Amino acid sequence: MPRTNTPPPDLFADLIAAPCDRSIEADYGRRWQGLVAGVDEAGRGPWAGPVVTAAVILTDVPLPAGLNDSKKLKPAERERLFDIICRDHIVAVASASAARIDAMNVLAANLWAMSRAVLSLSERPVGILVDGKDVPPGVGACGIRGAALVKGDGRVAAIAAASVVAKVTRDRMMAAYAVRYPDYGFERHMGYGTALHAERLAALGPTPIHRRSFRPVREVIAAANEKGRR
Repeated sequence: MPRTNTPPPDLFADLIAAPCDRSIEADYGRRWQGLVAGVDEAGRGPWAGPVVTAAVILTDVPLPAGLNDSKKLKPAERERLFDIICRDHIVAVASASAARIDAMNVLAANLWAMSRAVLSLSERPVGILVDGKDVPPGVGACGIRGAALVKGDGRVAAIAAASVVAKVTRDRMMAAYAVRYPDYGFERHMGYGTALHAERLAALGPTPIHRRSFRPVREVIAAANEKGRR
């Protein structure tokens, strides 16, 4: 059963095995009587850079061929789908910086950014379907219902579209940071905890976009401080 922030319908258990199409949001839309947006994020795990969230309301335009969870797509396919989704459907994006992640924790910052994305849509949905286990609490105060679906980005077309938009947007942001901080290899690892990233972080120290609350970054800062006290 999906977790919801309203009393859940009792008939969604049979949808767990549904393919990535429009049937699930259509079913919620009928019961909630209005537009339903898919919501997803990219970048909760990296040591550096923002977490980026997207909200997508699918219009009556047919789905682009190959739409799927962004993690299952090659970069060129994500770029193609990104352009089509942004052209044909209702899209909003929001991000939470490394500083906000450090101040709030990554889950809270992610939910904050999700709320911002949903509330920035040019049309207000009656409800949202979110990939994962949590519904951003900020939307409930605005009268928007929500349901969280584990692995929803591989089953719900609107969530899959949001996952593509969030991933491509974040990758483009990290490519821009790679130009600003050319020695860290952000264009190769996108801020994730790879061996290359660990090597450059240890050698050069953190940049302003590193998440200081994350243990690998925190340990580098602590080691530098200890060395300075000697």
